[in-house]
Amino acid sequence: MLPNRVVQAAAKSVLQQLVTRITPQSTEASIAEMATQMLADSGYPQTWYYDCPAFVLLGSRSALSVSGRDYRPSDEAVGLHNLITVDLSPRAGNMWGDCARSFYVEEGVCRAVPVGAEFSRGYEVEHLLHAMMRTFARPETTFNDLHAFANDLIASEGFENLDFAGNVGHSICEQRDQRLYIEAGNHRRLEEVTCFTFEPHARERGGRWGYKHENIYFFSDEGKVCEL
Repeated sequence: MLPNRVVQAAAKSVLQQLVTRITPQSTEASIAEMATQMLADSGYPQTWYYDCPAFVLLGSRSALSVSGRDYRPSDEAVGLHNLITVDLSPRAGNMWGDCARSFYVEEGVCRAVPVGAEFSRGYEVEHLLHAMMRTFARPETTFNDLHAFANDLIASEGFENLDFAGNVGHSICEQRDQRLYIEAGNHRRLEEVTCFTFEPHARERGGRWGYKHENIYFFSDEGKVCEL
């Protein structure tokens, strides 16, 4: 079993629980604090992502792209209609977790899957991107080629990549500055790393909301992409 799996499982568990705890009165700051405490209660009080174990963006900031080095949670309330993205980065020694989900608040109810029309297109496109990535990526695929494939698909669906550096993911490693990014010009092969994230942050062209869905992936012995 890949050593990162247990840490990633903790991040997924916290995200699954978090959706039931977000209320209209919640803010980025309160959600980040709650998620951080839940990770600590699960045995993961440390993070590999600067000093930012829980990166939360909502509402007017959902389309914001900023490094965790510079991130400061806001006190903007969720309210009755909103999109919230929570990105968790727990660490246990050299093992990392890295998982993000967008949550959808409709008529004051927070859901992992939207029921109304406004958020459905973004939800569907994020899941399409992950599904198509899994059919495209092979061990010999380069980071550059995956970047081009993902961005072409984002554009063809009528969306735009919001990432401040233009990338759609990175390798999972032991030191933050060792990460290899899924970006233009990186001709290293995916098989050169143990695991990688795929985390397109995208907005419908002309739209308001920034959507994000992140998993860690690895290759099976047969060369197929598998979710950690």
